[in-house]
Amino acid sequence: MTAASGPGPDPVDALLSAWRTELPDVLRPTTELSKRITQLAGALDAATRGVLPGLGLTVAEFDILAALRRSGEPYRMRPNELVRALLLSSGGISNVVNHLAGRGLVVREPSPDDGRSTMIRLTREGVRTAERALRAHADAHEAVFAEASPAAVHAAARALRGVGVDRGPAPRPLRTGRNRSRS
Repeated sequence: MTAASGPGPDPVDALLSAWRTELPDVLRPTTELSKRITQLAGALDAATRGVLPGLGLTVAEFDILAALRRSGEPYRMRPNELVRALLLSSGGISNVVNHLAGRGLVVREPSPDDGRSTMIRLTREGVRTAERALRAHADAHEAVFAEASPAAVHAAARALRGVGVDRGPAPRPLRTGRNRSRS
């Protein structure tokens, strides 16, 4: 929203106004949208971080519990699957899993397909904790969007579908300066 169509000026409007005055050529059609998405991402992150301590969880612990819960029964994954799903290092996953195992929320067990590898599985208490955390997370995020109509939320989601999705290798940068090919 802009100041003309929304509830009034906000920090993004002030930033855009300053750039219109100081360096208008840096403003692009995507500038306002990207600033608002950044602002929204910060609000959603703060909402998540606000509810997790009350559940005794860190963000990394929540992410692992959520990944295991969404995997479906029997709520287990290989460590390398967690690494890929969460974009964390294997050492980081291992440390968090150790902590969750110490709290009785997950267990390590042999893989049914390969006795040399292990699986990480939610315990019953892990399933309950994951579900409580997921509900609190969803409620916190819904509160962030409280002032937006359901139609506006759905329209924004549809409009952003596929934007920024990795579609393979990035295009090669244009050659400039001394790297420019001679023709």
